[in-house]
Amino acid sequence: MKGYGKRGSNLAALLLAAAMLLSLLSACAGGKTDDPGGEPAAQNGGSSGQPPEQSKEEPPLDLTIMVPAFNTELPGEDSPVLKALEAYTNTNITMQFVPNSSYPDKMNITLASGQLPHIMVADRASASFINAARNGAFWELGPYLKDYPNLSQANPIVLNNSSIDGKTYGIYRGRVLGRMGVTLNADWMKKLRLELPKTIDEFYNILKAFKEDDPDGNGKDDTYGIVVTKYAGPWDIMQVWFGAPNKWGEGADGRLVPTHMTPEYKEALKFFRKLYEEGLVNEDFAVMDSAVWNDPFVNGQAGAFVDVADNARRLDGAMQEKYGKRDEPYTAVYQAPAGPKGQRDMPTSGYSGVLAVSKSAVKNEEQLKRVLDFLDKLNDVEMQTLLSYGVEGRHYEMNGDYIKVLTTPDNVGLVSELESMNQMLMFIGPEMPTLEPTAINTMVDEVQKANEAIVVANPAEPLISEVYAQKGQQLDNIVADARIKYIVGQIDDQGLLDAENLWLKSGGQEYIDEINKLYEAAKQ
Repeated sequence: MKGYGKRGSNLAALLLAAAMLLSLLSACAGGKTDDPGGEPAAQNGGSSGQPPEQSKEEPPLDLTIMVPAFNTELPGEDSPVLKALEAYTNTNITMQFVPNSSYPDKMNITLASGQLPHIMVADRASASFINAARNGAFWELGPYLKDYPNLSQANPIVLNNSSIDGKTYGIYRGRVLGRMGVTLNADWMKKLRLELPKTIDEFYNILKAFKEDDPDGNGKDDTYGIVVTKYAGPWDIMQVWFGAPNKWGEGADGRLVPTHMTPEYKEALKFFRKLYEEGLVNEDFAVMDSAVWNDPFVNGQAGAFVDVADNARRLDGAMQEKYGKRDEPYTAVYQAPAGPKGQRDMPTSGYSGVLAVSKSAVKNEEQLKRVLDFLDKLNDVEMQTLLSYGVEGRHYEMNGDYIKVLTTPDNVGLVSELESMNQMLMFIGPEMPTLEPTAINTMVDEVQKANEAIVVANPAEPLISEVYAQKGQQLDNIVADARIKYIVGQIDDQGLLDAENLWLKSGGQEYIDEINKLYEAAKQ
């Protein structure tokens, strides 16, 4: 078994710990629930030691934790998952779940208020978070990590990518590097006799067939190609297919240029505009909440989904429940189609946000060490498994060496016990057991592994810009607003150029100059 098998003699200890955990939850045992995958996928590594001993002398540590949520039904105070977490870590936890689509705004409001939770997920690239960290709102954690068995195994490259001025103001939430994929409705592909899209043109033809060739066979014009929401991830992913840089790329002169100022980006926008004009993407994408992103695909309205490859598993799970259980998946997931520069995939940064510890709530080093001990324990196999899959026998069961998920989308009560709890996971240190090797799990794993050879790095990833810290939100809004307006036909090429000039005048030119200065200095 991955995870347990590597540790041999630790197996008995881990199983004993799990049994003790379950004894605390016996009143809650039984029932079935849904796929607990949530939004993140783990990036694991390292080896495990014995679970740390709990201090029986210290009273439970009170913690408030703010994380993004990807559903509306969320764990309450009586969630057996939350109770098990508290028992294992000797804590009393108050969870603050914030809808993912509004999380950046909530984070900014929280930072401005000065009333911060003990621990919060933060976007390390956010101007407001950078300013708050520099102004002393968060603990600098780097010097302490070596003292904790799991946190000390943090990847130094990812730590650097997630740092600010070389300092660790939050522990990164590890992610698979080549995580993106193209998920398609397998039944529609089969009915229309469509093949794996190897090029962007073939991908377009599939979207067109999903719109025009009645893939559901009901004789109605009620389907379309790809579903997108106001979360801009799909556009970011697809523009890389066209050869656009991943945020920043080197020009012919060796200087870094932002992606929106490249000709490849503009070619991608023309493609997106064509999708919109032909009705191959949902008309309301600019306002659609990401909390309901999966619904059109599951309900048979849309047939394509560009996001993390592992979402194919969640989509299939929901469709298995809606349309009937079967061995053959309802979804198929592929790598990016080839564009003008071949196959290219936008990677993660090796992490997705950081868990930051506030100084307003954690007032001294003694309290900080207890918080770090809590964060370290979240990387134990038991806690990774609990927060990812729930309680054994209730949300999942072990099938030999693998985890078999028991949760089903229709059981809202059980799903809510687990939903979005995995947003506090870092996946640093030991590996947890893997999912059983079903057809869809195998496809996801193959895509993610193959992606590592085609990911396009962002050369400016570790660079921290003072200009962006001050004007980043305004600059990002100009680009995002222009992209949406161009796609829906509210502006033309001249309007796009006008937006680019506005970006340059609003601090963009300063930003470019500063990034290049930092980039050159980093080469020294």
